[in-house]
Amino acid sequence: MEKIVLVTGATSGFGKAIAEKFAAGKWNCIITGRRADRLHAVADELREKYQVRVLSLVFDVQERSEVLQNLANLPAEWKDVDVLVNNAGLALGRDNFDEGNVADWETMIDTNLKGLLYVTKAIVSNMTARKRGHIINMGSIAGKEVYEKGNVYCATKAAVDAFSKALRIDLLAHNIKVTGIHPGAAETEFALVRFKGDQQKAEGTYKGFTPLYAEDVADIVWYCATLPAHVCINDLIVTCTAQANAINFIKEG
Repeated sequence: MEKIVLVTGATSGFGKAIAEKFAAGKWNCIITGRRADRLHAVADELREKYQVRVLSLVFDVQERSEVLQNLANLPAEWKDVDVLVNNAGLALGRDNFDEGNVADWETMIDTNLKGLLYVTKAIVSNMTARKRGHIINMGSIAGKEVYEKGNVYCATKAAVDAFSKALRIDLLAHNIKVTGIHPGAAETEFALVRFKGDQQKAEGTYKGFTPLYAEDVADIVWYCATLPAHVCINDLIVTCTAQANAINFIKEG
């Protein structure tokens, strides 16, 4: 039987790697993102390389009307989403709270938390009707342990952690799995976005140690999603070997 995965934020980083992992496993893919050219390029690549069906939907998860327009009325052949991966998210700025940019806060809250809620709401009703499905929420180690100048980003990811746990309870009667995955330092576009294009600061984030890579996280998502029907990983923190928690690293030199 054909399976369908929906991955938000699939134009780069974790999202792109996750979509590719599932496509390699012969799952049909719904991928979403804000950057139309990059999203369609990913879709074309997946179709050509893996011979799977791909539906690419261009919208911003921050915009509730766009989420509902695109996901609440999926074509019949795409409605039965087996796995939803809520991946879209970002960090903006690294400042003490009193010096923080309110617009950055709102973007993080609207994307990391509200966007995740909108997407989940649009998809979950079909899962509950079918009595099966799996929702995987990409959190962060920052949601488990706060760190200096992480304030609002940490708060949004702590909310993702709490929501994932609550959702697991709420959907228990519907036989739906919920998994929270919380990566540590991972070298994607994350730092470049956080530092607003400052390449030097972004590269310095991972200097002196080997971080996680997008493919590492994609492997973990795939593992969680393909376990037997009676097995659910509820909560998972993953770091590179050089990182013990949100603030403790061992670096070379």
